[in-house]
Amino acid sequence: MSLKNSQYDAILRTYQQDQFENKHRQDECIQKAYEALPQLAEIDHEISSLCVSRARKLLFGDEMALNDLKEQIAALSAKRSDLLVRHGFPADYLELHYKCPDCRDTGFIENEKCHCFKQKEIDLLYMQSNVREVLEEENFSKFSFQYYSKDIINPATKLSALDTAKKVVADCREFLVSFDTTPGNLFFYGDTGVGKTFLSHCIAKWLIDRSHSVIYFSAFQLFDLFAKYTFSREEDAMELYPYIFDCDLLIIDDLGTELTNAFVSSQLFLCINERLIRKKSTIISTNLPMNRFSDTYSERVFSRITSNYTMCKLIGDDIRIQKKLSGRKA
Repeated sequence: MSLKNSQYDAILRTYQQDQFENKHRQDECIQKAYEALPQLAEIDHEISSLCVSRARKLLFGDEMALNDLKEQIAALSAKRSDLLVRHGFPADYLELHYKCPDCRDTGFIENEKCHCFKQKEIDLLYMQSNVREVLEEENFSKFSFQYYSKDIINPATKLSALDTAKKVVADCREFLVSFDTTPGNLFFYGDTGVGKTFLSHCIAKWLIDRSHSVIYFSAFQLFDLFAKYTFSREEDAMELYPYIFDCDLLIIDDLGTELTNAFVSSQLFLCINERLIRKKSTIISTNLPMNRFSDTYSERVFSRITSNYTMCKLIGDDIRIQKKLSGRKA
């Protein structure tokens, strides 16, 4: 599976634009810093001269002189950073900064597509523009505990809706902190309107902002794509299908709202199992209680989830209704 030439070229052009903007920002920073601190230009000129000298020494095989030059350049670089910091600039103010530090806005790491390139592919193949707009409103900066009551108690855990929400948010943050080193999985369940989808969006926003590849599907959209891939071999489904198993994070929202049958159950197991094998993170949310979930999707699906996912139950009153009521009162 590969992008069409026009799609591939379009992605490469975005990287060229990023590189141009990065260099433009760096030039502006250098000009501003030089105007405020003229001695910076002198230091940078000296570093440049030493680098030229270092190249000449290397050409003539003078390894001893090289070590001395390295020490001189390191000392001058430290002097430059110290000067910047003492006058209120970041230590790396003159450096070139990238949207994706891993590939330095080239799209590739050692001839392999960077994760940021994969996200651009996903965005082309699966138009998530509506999701991107939602993420601007539904993220951790907009999340509020005010809609979770202290008086609603979970009889199983003895925790209030508020304390339960705080625990789940802590689990989400732990999931993100360890995302790059220890891929995990989250399973949000509970009644309608208690914040399951909102928290999924919070996590998606956090990861996308850090150049991770994320795909968001409602359960209906996901199984519709599986059906198109399996039975009609539609081109769009053929192109997107591999990314379901390879993206950094797959979000399956509202599981249980789709028409469930043997095909859906088998495809869900395939998706979950394959991503576990590849050590790729997945978030699933559902309104189904656990006993109905097991009956709906089979015991083996339920076993895979309970064994490999952090189970996050949310309780409380429907937040959407609370917001509407508070809006009317206002």
